[in-house]
Amino acid sequence: MTSKQRAYLRGLANTLDAIFQIGKGGISDNLIAQLSDALEARELIKISVLETAPANAKLIGNEIAEATNSILVQTVGNKITLYKARKKDSKIILPK
Repeated sequence: MTSKQRAYLRGLANTLDAIFQIGKGGISDNLIAQLSDALEARELIKISVLETAPANAKLIGNEIAEATNSILVQTVGNKITLYKARKKDSKIILPK
């Protein structure tokens, strides 16, 4: 992914609210399944990492991106933004 594409996705993510929270339970198989479903439905999601989480947001973001085969767009403070293109009928068209 190019820096231009990443910047475009960051711009789209500015208006999004976090739809998941990760706390002291950390990352579970159930959470990964829910995140995969959300990525398939929305393509771009934001996750909030609570202070009670077992690791920092950057580590959790990398782990989730790897588990869901998505792209970690950014980590700012305790917020993680992930992107995964829909298999068909993708709504987000990335710039070249």
